[in-house]
Amino acid sequence: MTTPAPVVSIAYHSGYGHTAVLAEAVRAGAADAGAEVHLIKVDEITDEQWQTLDRSDAIVFGSPTYMGTASGAFHVFAEATSKRWFGQDWKDKLAAGFTNSGSKSGDKLHTLQFFQILAGQHGMNWVNLGLHPGWNSSEASENDLNRLGVFAGAAAQTNVDQGPEGVHKADIATAEHLGRRVAETASVFARGRAAA
Repeated sequence: MTTPAPVVSIAYHSGYGHTAVLAEAVRAGAADAGAEVHLIKVDEITDEQWQTLDRSDAIVFGSPTYMGTASGAFHVFAEATSKRWFGQDWKDKLAAGFTNSGSKSGDKLHTLQFFQILAGQHGMNWVNLGLHPGWNSSEASENDLNRLGVFAGAAAQTNVDQGPEGVHKADIATAEHLGRRVAETASVFARGRAAA
């Protein structure tokens, strides 16, 4: 029995284009793994896109890290999801996240934890990055996957004086890995539900 391709939606905000580059990388990774993928800009979300989120098997949250948390536009979206929270409409969906900031740390972990708590409130299942840290030995390189050593999701760092073209190639590849992992996990969950 074949199961349909999982539906993965990427709900994100991008202030200056850096996070949009990562969203596209997550999309590419999920599509490469066979998912039907939708990019949704949360600051322009339509009723039809809300319905797409409702029918998704997985939702990947993305935002720049501003002042130690997700952007204001993403917070507005997060509060608007409360309509889904009342009915637990997203319960048992998969969730994951990605973020970018100008500093190596930049308190990106706090943004990813914000996403995890949002997902937890909705009863969603969090998909972590599933990679060892890169660039943490004398033989390692800044071109390693997960070069910033974050486990909760895909984290990227872009110099503040560079535009979207400055997003590090290793961070793009890490975001692609996350998209692929989410799609593959969604396929496993779908097969398990079909067999149950």
